[in-house]
Amino acid sequence: MEAIKGLLKDIYAGKLSPVFLDDLFTRIEVARNEMAYTAKQGWDEKDVVLITYADQFTNKQEKTLSVFDYFYQRHLADVFNIVHLLPFYPYSSDDGFSVIDYQQVSPVAGDWEDVRKLVLSSRLMFDYVCNHISASSEWFRQFLAGNPKYENYFISLNGDSDLSGVTRPRQSPLLTAFRCENGETRHVWTTFSADQIDLNFAHPDVLRDMLDVLLKYLAEGAEYVRLDAVGYMWKEPGTSCIHLHKTHLLVKLFRAVVDYVSPGTVIITETNVPHQDNISYFGNGYDEAQMVYQFPLPPLVLHAIHCENGETLKRWAAGLDACTPATTFFNFLASHDGIGLNPLRGLLPEPEILRLVEALQQEGARVSYKNNPDGSISPYEINVTYMDALNRQADGDDIRLQRFMLAHAILLAFPGVPAVYIQSILGSRNDIQGTEIAGHNRAINRQKYDVTEIEKILSKPDSLRARVFCELKKLIACRTEQTAFHPCAPMRVIECHESVFAFTRGQGKEEIVCLFNLSATPVQINFPSGSYQVLPGHLSLECHGEITLKAYQYIWLCH
Repeated sequence: MEAIKGLLKDIYAGKLSPVFLDDLFTRIEVARNEMAYTAKQGWDEKDVVLITYADQFTNKQEKTLSVFDYFYQRHLADVFNIVHLLPFYPYSSDDGFSVIDYQQVSPVAGDWEDVRKLVLSSRLMFDYVCNHISASSEWFRQFLAGNPKYENYFISLNGDSDLSGVTRPRQSPLLTAFRCENGETRHVWTTFSADQIDLNFAHPDVLRDMLDVLLKYLAEGAEYVRLDAVGYMWKEPGTSCIHLHKTHLLVKLFRAVVDYVSPGTVIITETNVPHQDNISYFGNGYDEAQMVYQFPLPPLVLHAIHCENGETLKRWAAGLDACTPATTFFNFLASHDGIGLNPLRGLLPEPEILRLVEALQQEGARVSYKNNPDGSISPYEINVTYMDALNRQADGDDIRLQRFMLAHAILLAFPGVPAVYIQSILGSRNDIQGTEIAGHNRAINRQKYDVTEIEKILSKPDSLRARVFCELKKLIACRTEQTAFHPCAPMRVIECHESVFAFTRGQGKEEIVCLFNLSATPVQINFPSGSYQVLPGHLSLECHGEITLKAYQYIWLCH
């Protein structure tokens, strides 16, 4: 509790009243005493995350969490022990990230009892959408109604305020005009959209109410808590309003509360920014996030396969700091969002980034842009399924599968905890119709399915979906059996052919050598002579000083 007290003093400069503090500490103590769930301490090679929506699968009038539970138990529980349920609360837009009520389950999905049922068979990650709330929320309704309690829950400025230095992740206006019930027009801070109203953590009541939300999630069994868009959480006009010192202090506070109430719970920060800014959320390694999203990995793997050249990927991987027992990376290739481009800046020249964007656009991908301080715009995200990002529309299923499995073999061997998006394991293609219906680019990779229909497709062994589903599950199962793939096991990048990404994981007898041919042509490389086993499958390989990798072939080798 002392760490919590110290952070509150640092954030609010000792201005919190004794009554406020006593109330806050009482809430935390009650939550600690009522905790019914014990979180796992640390992570290991068996931890693999499935990223999914709570309403991913439907079945007539059945609640979607129950339908997901059915599909998960029948098809996925054997390889995924952690489920990241994207926001399952009542919402007004952005497929869940405009939350109307943080403490309720969307009636379409079910109720808290359905969530507790999932907790019995999987470890859950909840989204803590801490930066903003829906314009349809009761908090914002009360603000517009003039309720003095909510006057400072949001940031209202003059419409002509100079906010030119504020980092913009979108093209939408930073301030949105709203008409209050008394006829007054208020210009309110909206970082992401007019339906996502930024919270004002400088107001202590916001902190108290948002800590109540965090404590609710812990009580309901969240072992992983994802801090959405956390970099923008503290605002100070005249600054960039991203990664500010007090933003980091708030993350440290959330960590201290979690450590006190539910030790072992993992805080994950979602900051789609260049690498050094991203890893700053590790703090000193023990006081902030335990995991950060590995945002450069998706575009770097994509770029390497597109160019059939792994030099940039190799340089970046070789320069990564090793994971520690207390911190690690949350690795992914695809998610509910697009493939972020900001993490590439500083790793690739801008013209090369733009060439990748143009190539993907020509194959049907959508691109989202952001405003720059000089008035120009830049692409910040490619909206596409990872299957279609890797391939051309004219490609056949065999080559699609090869490239797709190659990319995921890299993901599963990389240091950190791997996460696989539901659309990826289902082998999904771009949902163009979905973007037209939804009216936004990200819908291209957010398709929902009738559970009977998707099971019917997966039962056809020759379909691309079924082939991906089977092969990826087999690869994940193999990964979870290798102690060399412990998130904290060392990695050493091996220099060889420009089209081959090679590294070792683990050490000694447990060491695994991972080889990935990023090109469409066979590549021969020098390799120590000896007897090896090829994973998965434990096939024998006798090496006599060289290995030939077929087009887009990957192999994991152990003694």
